[in-house]
Amino acid sequence: MKILRSAAIASASFIAVSVGCLVSQVVPSQAASAQEQLVDGAGNMHVPKEYRTTYEFLGSWSVAGDKGAKEMHVVYGSPGTAAAYQTTGEFPEGSILVKEVYAAATSEMTTGTVSHQQSLKGWFMMVKDGKNSHPDNKLWGNGWGWSWFDAGDPVKTTSTDFRSDCLGCHIPAKATDWIYVQGYPGLKK
Repeated sequence: MKILRSAAIASASFIAVSVGCLVSQVVPSQAASAQEQLVDGAGNMHVPKEYRTTYEFLGSWSVAGDKGAKEMHVVYGSPGTAAAYQTTGEFPEGSILVKEVYAAATSEMTTGTVSHQQSLKGWFMMVKDGKNSHPDNKLWGNGWGWSWFDAGDPVKTTSTDFRSDCLGCHIPAKATDWIYVQGYPGLKK
């Protein structure tokens, strides 16, 4: 009887500690550790190698052209980004967003006129940084690290200054932390 009572107390304690750990981890720490691997001490970034299998799909955009889509944008967030955003309405520190930008092709199919991804043009990457971690790097500011990478080189950015290279496209999204959140069903509850 004494052994059964001790086992029951030990089991209950284990369950309480386990549940407590799960509840206390509202924002996973994977985003911050991923940032350390993808950003060097000077703030230089590179596109994560396994983002398609390890990151969360957030949503996609079609950029209209005269005869169908001219570009398709497919956006992924680092693990835990969507859940944290759903909980707090904000991107947690260290969140990483990767946008694939494709040239699009449009053709007739049995379902109608369709546009689809054709060739990868490059990646746009953002890293949430509310601490201003890299004040001397012109690709960091307004709470984010910003970089464009051409399709041939996911390690070397072609961006030189986020204010001239990136911010112009994001000004309409200033009120939502520079991100067009309305296009990402993965961020909604």
